[in-house]
Amino acid sequence: MPEPVEDNSATTAENAGQPELRRRRDLRRADGENSAARTGTMPVVNPRSAPADTTEPPTRPAPPRSSSWAQAAEAADERFGYPATGATPVISEVPAAPLPPASAPTSAAPQAPTAQQEPHETAAAPNRSPDPAFESAPGNVPPPPARATRSAGRAAALAEAPIPDFISSPGLFVREQKPRPVGGLRGTLYNLTGGSLNLGPSARQREEDELARRISRQLQGSYNTAVLSLKGGIGKTSTTVGVGLTLAEYRGDPPCAIDANPDSGDLVERALGEGIYQQQTPRTISDLLRNVESIDSLTALARYMHHAGRLHLIAGEQDPEVSDSLTAQEYLRIRKLISGYYSVALTDCGTGVTHNAMSGILQSADNLIIAAGYAVSGAKRARSTLHWLASHGYEDLARNAVVVITDKDEVSSRVDKDAIEDHLSGICRQLIAVPHDRGVADGDLVTLDALRPETRRAYREIAAAIVDGYV
Repeated sequence: MPEPVEDNSATTAENAGQPELRRRRDLRRADGENSAARTGTMPVVNPRSAPADTTEPPTRPAPPRSSSWAQAAEAADERFGYPATGATPVISEVPAAPLPPASAPTSAAPQAPTAQQEPHETAAAPNRSPDPAFESAPGNVPPPPARATRSAGRAAALAEAPIPDFISSPGLFVREQKPRPVGGLRGTLYNLTGGSLNLGPSARQREEDELARRISRQLQGSYNTAVLSLKGGIGKTSTTVGVGLTLAEYRGDPPCAIDANPDSGDLVERALGEGIYQQQTPRTISDLLRNVESIDSLTALARYMHHAGRLHLIAGEQDPEVSDSLTAQEYLRIRKLISGYYSVALTDCGTGVTHNAMSGILQSADNLIIAAGYAVSGAKRARSTLHWLASHGYEDLARNAVVVITDKDEVSSRVDKDAIEDHLSGICRQLIAVPHDRGVADGDLVTLDALRPETRRAYREIAAAIVDGYV
């Protein structure tokens, strides 16, 4: 309502005696107070002059302003509980939060926050252990672990198990692939489904893969295996050719076979065929001996070699007048030359163990193959060969020898093959039987493609046993 007339007149009289500037200031102040009262707006308060309210602390103090990024990072680390070092916080140094107990009394009630604590501070404090009774009470869900606790657990796990990388553990990033089955029902299903159904190799294929692995092992140095017998016609040369071709098939480096038979050996003829050998220049071991000093490379040596696929051969002397002239010293010269270019060498020794070159052959041999047959005479001569070796200073060669029994003539049922095998297997490292095969029994060209699968497998077993004796 309007003010009384006397009051307005009194105010006018008082202002009349004041200076003009003071009068205008008072009018503006009075007008501002009346305006705030009429409109209900908050008066403008200067924060610097306003008194601090100490009745309730703020929830989280505002972060102080810093003059550099390093100071800001250090201040942030201090607020989250990290050491104020100015560097990246070390997660592994933050202690893990204690685990809640396995069981707790169900009658315990949740602990109410005190007057000094705000409810949101009680539930979200990062470094405060939770109440076990509250966590174990029915219907209560324990709070998730703090960020520092999760980081500490992860850092501890990484410290115990280093992170793999593509260099040290490339197999961890690639799913292992099953070997492809070959043949049989497994191979048929694999081919029909385009490889989507892979049952893996069969037990027989796994055995074949293991034989291939043993044959193809890398060797450090050069090794020599001598193939000998006391009786002719029992598969000595055919075994040398079959095993040599098998080694050439599976090994990365080609093997070499040497014909040291003093009785006009036919090693090259059995590997190449009579017709092909006659068409070639018939260089023999005698030609190699005459020029051994001038050979200083594999290219120069190849002039005196014959090749049956990847099997390299040195032919024996065919002239009966000079075939028995190879001495132990001459053989050792040949062996020394071969060792510089071939890691595996096979030597076809011929019949007997007393001819001139035999002492050099046994001296440089790393292991032996003793050829035998299922005939009673063949088994006896194989045992006599081992006995002679053991009694003439070659006991290690006899003990580690591989006895190969070739069933060439299909002896009658009166011969107990099992008894012969049991008798010979007890005096050698390993005994392997080669089944009857016309590709071996005819005494002509020996090729792996013309042999029966059982015969080829027997030659693989012999080749694996030979390499086993090297390592």
